Amino acid sequence: MSQDQIYALLSESGIFIFGAIFLVLIIFKGVRIVPQSEKHVVERFGRLHSVLGPGINFIVPFLDVVKHKISILERQLPNATQDAITKDNVLVQIDTSVFYRILEPEKTVYRIRDVDGAIATTVAGIVRAEIGKMDLDEVQSNRAQLIGQIQKSVEDAVDDWGIEVTRAEILDVNLDQATRDAMLQQLNAERARRAQVTEAEGQKRAVELNADAELYAAEQTAKARRIQADAEAYATSVVATAIKENGLEAAQYQVALKQVEALNKLGAGDGKQTILVPANALEAFGDAFKMLKGKA
Repeated sequence: MSQDQIYALLSESGIFIFGAIFLVLIIFKGVRIVPQSEKHVVERFGRLHSVLGPGINFIVPFLDVVKHKISILERQLPNATQDAITKDNVLVQIDTSVFYRILEPEKTVYRIRDVDGAIATTVAGIVRAEIGKMDLDEVQSNRAQLIGQIQKSVEDAVDDWGIEVTRAEILDVNLDQATRDAMLQQLNAERARRAQVTEAEGQKRAVELNADAELYAAEQTAKARRIQADAEAYATSVVATAIKENGLEAAQYQVALKQVEALNKLGAGDGKQTILVPANALEAFGDAFKMLKGKA
């Protein structure tokens, strides 16, 4: 093999090798594999051309360039503290945390330079504006409503940046020491007022219950007296009927019965008392016993 043939063979081999390297380079430049958590922004001659989604993508080698690789994972801004003044002129410090993710990277990379800084500044302004519309008590009690309003306002503000705000949290509401002392005094005063109201209501209820009890006792006493009066009236009517039917003997019998009952009561004593009885009383008792014996 002559020297010219060797040179020709080497030239042809070099061409093949160069062609193979060029083909590999074209494939390497033209095929892009994008991870699931990213989107790639492609420029052609310095201008936005396309956005590559997750998976295998093909671009024109040497014309198209992957300029930006943007993560679409949810991100959290560093916790921030903003000073704000409430509607009732109380200075508070609000600790906030914001979560977001990039949905349209072609807007994000060409419309805003520092995404985190821009969102943090927007959140600070919105928090101050929303806190200024509310009293301190409303800030403490309506935190969920306040968070929802802040998130909605932030979403509207960052919509042109291709960003979605997934969550906005108010971690804490801090007050200065003087305000805390004043709130503590107010709380103690409110507790004392409630205690006094509760005590007064208890006393009022006790008076009402005592009045109800006295009224009930009076009603029961009147009812007992009415029953007793009815019984006495019935007994009197029975006696009157007996006298009417039997004449004087029935009346004498009733008198004798009362005398015997009185004698039983006298005998029920403990024996220490001294009782003076008229002389004719013994004869009356004797007559009563004879009459009762005769009736029996």
